[in-house]
Amino acid sequence: LSQIIVDDDDSKVWSLYDAGPRSIRCPLIFLPPVSGTADVFFQQILALTGWGYRVIALQYPVYWDHLEFCDGFRKLLDHLQLDKVHLFGASLGGFLAQKFAEYTHKSPRVQSLILCNSFSDTSIFNQTWTANSFWLMPAFMLKKIVLGNFASGPLDPEMADGIDFMVDRLESLGQSELASRLTLNCQNSYVEPHKIRDIPVTIMDVFDQSALSTEAKEEMYKLYPNARRAHLKTGGNFPYLCRSAEVNLYIQIHLLQFHGTRYAAIDPSMVSAEELEVQKISLHTSNEHEEQ
Repeated sequence: LSQIIVDDDDSKVWSLYDAGPRSIRCPLIFLPPVSGTADVFFQQILALTGWGYRVIALQYPVYWDHLEFCDGFRKLLDHLQLDKVHLFGASLGGFLAQKFAEYTHKSPRVQSLILCNSFSDTSIFNQTWTANSFWLMPAFMLKKIVLGNFASGPLDPEMADGIDFMVDRLESLGQSELASRLTLNCQNSYVEPHKIRDIPVTIMDVFDQSALSTEAKEEMYKLYPNARRAHLKTGGNFPYLCRSAEVNLYIQIHLLQFHGTRYAAIDPSMVSAEELEVQKISLHTSNEHEEQ
C-alpha cells in the first residue's frame, strides 16, 4: 500500500495499491464506497492483474466537497503521470467518478466509466439537510448511519463474508474520514450528463436488496441511455466482494473495446481474443438462461 500526498495539506494522504504492468498508461482505477478502503477490491486486483491488466485501487483522503476531491484526484493522476484512466466507482465512488469526468470535461482525463450500484443525484438519500452536520457527530453515530444500509436477514455465505469484511473495513475508518465521505455522499449535488455524454459507460447493478432505490437506478438508465448494462441477479451492496467472478468478467467485457488502442488497460501480449470471445458467449448464454 503506497501513500501519496499531492495537496499542500500534509494530512491529506491518498493510499493506493498499484498492481500490474507499469508500461500501461491508461489503467483501471477503483474508487470505494463510503464504508470501503482500497483493499475492498482485492478480488479484482488479484484476478485482473493475473490477466495482464494494470489496476489501481484507491482510498481517498478527507475532502469536504466534490470540487476539492476532484482537484485532489487530478493532482494525484498528474503525480502518477497518468493522462487518461478508466474508472470503476462503487456507490459514492461511482458518483465521484462521474463528478471527476464532469470536472475534467474540457480537457478529458476519464476514458470510460464503470458505475457499480451508483447514483447521479445525492438528493436520493434525503440527507442533504444533515450533510453539514456530519463533521460534528462522533464516530459511533456515523458508523451506525452507514451500517443501517447494510443488508440484514438470511444471506448466502459469500454475501455474509462480504458484509463482515466491509464492517471490518468500516471499523478501520476514523471519525473525520467517515464524516467527510458521508458529507460527499449527501451534500446537494447532481451529475450534469451533457458534459460526459461521449464517455463509454457500463452501469452495473444488482437485482436483489441494495441501498439503492429502483428510482435511483432508473434515473441512471435515463441519464446514460447508451450505457451498457451489467446486471447481477444477486450481489447486494458489495458484488465486487461476493460475486467477484461475474464482476471481473463484466469489467473485462467493458475494457475489451479499448484493446489494441493507446487506451488499453491490458498488456497487449496478454490479449487472447479467442479466450475473451468464449467468455462473452458463455456470459451471454448464462444471462439468457437466467431470463428464462
